[in-house]
Amino acid sequence: MACTVGPSERPPVAVRGTDIPAAPTPAAPVRPDPNVLPDLEDQRSTIAYTDCTPDILEGLAGAVPAGRHLTAGCGLLEVPVDRDQPTLGDTRVGVLRVGAAGAPDTRPPLVVVGDSATDASARHAGRLAAQIPDDILATFSLIGLDRRGAGNDLLDCSPPDARAAIVDADPSASDEARLSGLLEESRSVVQDCYLLLSGALSSYRTTASAGDLEELRVALGVARLNVLGVGDGAAAVASWASAHPASVGRVVLDGPTDLAADQPDLAESRAAGAEAAFDAFAAGCTSAPGCPLGPDPRGTVNTLLTKLDIQPLASADGDRLTAGAALTAVHAGLSEPSTWPALAQAIATAGAGDPAGLLARLAPALGPQGNFDGALATSCNDTARRLTPPEVSRLAQTWRADHPLFGAAVAQQLLACGPWPAVAAPAPPATLPADAPPVLVLGTAADPRASQEGARKTAQLLGRGLFVGWQGAGTGAFPRSACITAVVTGALVGATLPRDGTVCPA
Repeated sequence: MACTVGPSERPPVAVRGTDIPAAPTPAAPVRPDPNVLPDLEDQRSTIAYTDCTPDILEGLAGAVPAGRHLTAGCGLLEVPVDRDQPTLGDTRVGVLRVGAAGAPDTRPPLVVVGDSATDASARHAGRLAAQIPDDILATFSLIGLDRRGAGNDLLDCSPPDARAAIVDADPSASDEARLSGLLEESRSVVQDCYLLLSGALSSYRTTASAGDLEELRVALGVARLNVLGVGDGAAAVASWASAHPASVGRVVLDGPTDLAADQPDLAESRAAGAEAAFDAFAAGCTSAPGCPLGPDPRGTVNTLLTKLDIQPLASADGDRLTAGAALTAVHAGLSEPSTWPALAQAIATAGAGDPAGLLARLAPALGPQGNFDGALATSCNDTARRLTPPEVSRLAQTWRADHPLFGAAVAQQLLACGPWPAVAAPAPPATLPADAPPVLVLGTAADPRASQEGARKTAQLLGRGLFVGWQGAGTGAFPRSACITAVVTGALVGATLPRDGTVCPA
């Protein structure tokens, strides 16, 4: 861009006679072009990293393309436990820096913020580093940030029996008596978590992660932060951008929820998304030869759930697969289409009497490093509405008709927040100022975690959002689609923006 010389700022010189020059007009401040993405900045990080490359690569076994060599450093970022309660002091969240081996440590950062129910730890950046295009890896260091309740800040406070009871609940139940029992199990979770955390229980929320992002920007030594957020991680990034528009660099929100909605609307949109994702999963299975679920995958799953409701399956080590646990595993598996063939096989083997495949899929939520407690706390602290068993009963009956496979179960999950401490409704992010950089917002047609329409509404809410829809399935469109990958690479690397409303095919 060409530069011009502005008017002199020297004071006017007094001369004799009438030829006295007028005082110069001050130069107008230079405003950034609102349709241009900011330049990239090298980082000057103050975070102390220790090499953790072997550990990260072990977790990526088989996922790193041939010829791609990565290096990783693990660090910690000190942040307030709760910015609304300064007396609670500080805590530390994990940070992972991962990039091309031999790349300078000063390479511009691209911060990655994952979804609380799928991949909320800083290690999500490592998994992404194995998938992104070479152009992005050659331009950035990926910086993973732990969400509250995950990774270094792992939340583990629920009684295991109560946690299992919530997951094992009959997914078709809608009678108030059984729902009241589920509410009591949820109450024991809240009681134990409150005893452990007391006032800090409310700190596990999306706006806390938004504040952590600004702390991370300062620690990385950049004026503007480039960020990729997925799922409710994208909601955290949107909240950060709204609160700190001058800090916004090149930002991608991949599958955010509707930031202006509360329960039960959020839950119903999730049920609808899960149904659409299952339809895509079923179509993918039956379109390939030898689908293990036969010509009617939905019917096969319903048959399995009916059998498990009568008699759960016991594994060799004594674990039980109930109908509720099986549907939870299926729902979780829909978020990652690359694992759908294995999911189909796990459903089929459960139907044949072997529950091991579906039980293994519950480990990310219920295992020793599981995300159940962190995801539950985030969900409950992010919403103000608390529903009673009679209200949930009515929703379960209605949603069972509208969303036959997942509707009643998703309605039941609303009771998990019933005993949770009341919170004020989170304020929707404010509209970004007109001179803020554009924000790229991606929405997936069949996302089991959020609706595409919710992502579109978030783009409209921000004011500076450019919406791109993908007609595919899963949680997070990038980098699943060549079209989406080209759009995101263009924005992050080339500072080129798509037309608002662009649609990428499945």
